Amino acid sequence: MSTLVWHPVGQHMFEAGIDRGVLYIDGEGFPWSGLVSVNETPSGGEPRPYYLDGVKRLNLSSKVEYEAIITALFSPPEFDDCDGLDSLRPGLLVSQQAKKSFGFCYRTRIGNDTSNIDHGYKIHIIYNALATPTDHNYETINGSPSPTLLSWRITTTPIPIPEAVRSSHLVIDTTRALPFAVAELEAILYGTELSDPRLPDPEEIISIFTDSSTFLVIDLGSGQFEISGSDLAVFMLSPGQYQITHDNVVPVDETRAQISS
Repeated sequence: MSTLVWHPVGQHMFEAGIDRGVLYIDGEGFPWSGLVSVNETPSGGEPRPYYLDGVKRLNLSSKVEYEAIITALFSPPEFDDCDGLDSLRPGLLVSQQAKKSFGFCYRTRIGNDTSNIDHGYKIHIIYNALATPTDHNYETINGSPSPTLLSWRITTTPIPIPEAVRSSHLVIDTTRALPFAVAELEAILYGTELSDPRLPDPEEIISIFTDSSTFLVIDLGSGQFEISGSDLAVFMLSPGQYQITHDNVVPVDETRAQISS
């Protein structure tokens, strides 16, 4: 039994800021520098009442569609095909062409009353986006010039998600997720020294988070065990001695298990 507690220390949560924008064309990732904001404007979700014999029996919501407005100071050259621009020659572009769909990824920061905006973050992954440019207002340069903000309204086509309904928007909350699962996913999204950044499909992401939270222990007899799990969660302390870190909150030192063979 317990009673409710309001405003505990460290639980005053808020979201602030956006960074690490990535554009994915045919699965290949490109950094989106100059990203200013992503204004999520989902449509749908309205209640749909159902009556029988004049009595309201059901109140179901309609399907929600992910839509957003991307605002930036600059768009990557790779985004030209998504913006309806076609390159006829180097530096010679023609507009009003067929647009290409793309993937998109961005990060929003999570703060609290003890860590400010460094408490954690959310990774937003968008699939099958199609851009529609909004008005671009170019003004004459005056004594206080300011950069022109570019913006695009995007709509999406949902894709199959294992264990869920179709969607085009995945969110990873690092304040809840296993740190080594997040690290493995970020290595794919942002690339490493040995691999290029790419956009994983939802099934692969679910597999990462499933495998990272599962450890297999096989009793070989005579006090020997064989243990398999995420490479980011199993550490060799010394020959014959290993440490498994399994925790969903940073720092990981709070929950540890040592296995000696």
